[in-house]
Amino acid sequence: PTATPTVIVDNASQDTMTLQRLCDEQGARLIRNQVNAGFGSACILGAAQADTEFLLFLNPDTALAPDCIDALVAAMDHCPDACAMNPRITNPKGGADFKRGSVLLPRTQWLPRGWPQTDCNLPVLSGAALFARRAAFEAVQGFDPAIFLYHEDDDLSLRLKTQGRLMFIRNALVSHQGGASTQRSPEVAALKAWHMGRSRVYAMRRHDRPLPFTGAFASALLQVVSPLVLLSRRKRAKQVAFLRGVLSAARETPPKPVTAR
Repeated sequence: PTATPTVIVDNASQDTMTLQRLCDEQGARLIRNQVNAGFGSACILGAAQADTEFLLFLNPDTALAPDCIDALVAAMDHCPDACAMNPRITNPKGGADFKRGSVLLPRTQWLPRGWPQTDCNLPVLSGAALFARRAAFEAVQGFDPAIFLYHEDDDLSLRLKTQGRLMFIRNALVSHQGGASTQRSPEVAALKAWHMGRSRVYAMRRHDRPLPFTGAFASALLQVVSPLVLLSRRKRAKQVAFLRGVLSAARETPPKPVTAR
């Protein structure tokens, strides 16, 4: 069988020699960033080095079933009006790691919990394993580099919808460890939460959702004063950082999304 071209983007990690050796052994191309540019920016760099019809963006803590890519390509051939897809993604316990909705969409458009039983349209895609037609990805200018972390896949999904259907493909399987690529500490939790707060306000404003700042600010305040948060150093650091992230985006005006066909 023909090997799938693979590009790995290293966001300024401290173990590049080991990663380079693995890439050399597996025939993958390694791109080294001097700074951590964020998930979306790294995906843009990787996509620019590929010349394939389709692009599969993966988190570093995912693993593909042997026939996953074949199943996704077959689904694209079967559904020519689809522009992007999610496989069936499992969490570490084998359950559904499924994005059924987003703060960028009204609740009426969310799906029930768990995986759909058959292939179907999706309101939004998870960036943990996102399969897209290159033409559609480029038509909407890919991920927004201004979003460092969180909601970058939601934002891209809504723009991709202008190019075609978003779909769930049940017989394509990917396992996702969920956060296994970063250490678990108050400092890391705070860093991720700051970006979550900032990205939430930024993305909601970009897509004209109601009360982007006020809603996020109220939610952050409620979490900060929760007794469960006060008793945990890690949770306290996380929620305070989330509030700070929301405040950092208070005066920011994001550009309107590119949706041209």
